[in-house]
Amino acid sequence: MNAKHRGALVRLVPLMPVVLMLCTASAPVRADGGGILQATLAESGPKTPEVSTEHVRRVVQDGSAFIIDTRSAAEFASGHIPGARAVGGPQAVAAVEKIVSGDRAHPLVLYCNGPYCQASRRLGDQLVDAGFSKVTRYQLGIPVWRALGGPTEIELEAIVRVHARDQTAIFIDARPADDFARGSLPGARNAPLGPSAAAALKAPLLPEDDFNTRIVIFGRDAADALVLAELMRTRPWHNVSYYPGSFESLRAAIP
Repeated sequence: MNAKHRGALVRLVPLMPVVLMLCTASAPVRADGGGILQATLAESGPKTPEVSTEHVRRVVQDGSAFIIDTRSAAEFASGHIPGARAVGGPQAVAAVEKIVSGDRAHPLVLYCNGPYCQASRRLGDQLVDAGFSKVTRYQLGIPVWRALGGPTEIELEAIVRVHARDQTAIFIDARPADDFARGSLPGARNAPLGPSAAAALKAPLLPEDDFNTRIVIFGRDAADALVLAELMRTRPWHNVSYYPGSFESLRAAIP
């Protein structure tokens, strides 16, 4: 192998995981002339069309569709797209009908664990067969949502489990420094909201040897936690979730 080929190989190695995903996915990834936020798998078989990450971001903001998480309850609790509803199991179609209050023309966005996950495809087909007329899928799913900087909500039961079992997880308290000094979760670190919050979100507060480290953000309430989580959107850490509840409820569960 000559020097030119060795140099090309060195440049290619960091891209191999992305290349493999694009080449081995169930259908070609297509961005329709846009960037990665507009990409879909471009599947031709399923009954339901796909939507992009950009589309899901708009739905999270404007509430124009119900976002349906088709994974297990435990997976949902550990981290889900903000505002998503957990639906799974043999009664999934009935559960969705209840969510839309019987309006089968209400827009729906289904997702699960990415390109290889079949749960959203199966439920999408079932909903179409049941007469739902505006069913779409975010088939890139939660892995790509996270990778592109999308924050996820984590439920209280999952925070309790993570705090007890995952010694590598980092908990970030977005409350003011005075509140933090009076008491926080054991082992939590403080990044108060304000002009210096963005600057604080780096080493030594966050690790720079593993950008997949689980990061859980909480604050006085969901709004505070979400602000800090959104600041993480353009940072390299991509396993970020925030607690959409009050600090009091969190402290009661983890004294």
